[in-house]
Amino acid sequence: MEWLVATGIGLVTATGIYLLLRGRTFPVVLGLSLLGYAVNVFIFVMGRLWTDAPPILVGAEPVADPLPQALVLTAIVIGFATTGFVVELALRSAHESGSDHVDGHEPGVRLGADQRGDGGSA
Repeated sequence: MEWLVATGIGLVTATGIYLLLRGRTFPVVLGLSLLGYAVNVFIFVMGRLWTDAPPILVGAEPVADPLPQALVLTAIVIGFATTGFVVELALRSAHESGSDHVDGHEPGVRLGADQRGDGGSA
């Protein structure tokens, strides 16, 4: 079972990194979201799953650790806010540059002298 969970986390992480390295903004946003999901599952799995275990120590019985659950809940909220911010940045960049490519220039399109940023000298 541990092998299956570790493989799943690795696959989601690899997919997230692959999408982060793409040239368009939408795959970058999806890659960030997938990396956030992979980290959340990793933290949650590291806390182990307990059944019928109280979160507070009352006796000699085993207790569930509430810290990973609190960390994942906080990470979900922060990840949602970050995703909203990155989507807004991507929309603003696409609106101002006319392209959704991450550097603002479509591949294969030659830049003119005024667009190179070198002051117009060739």
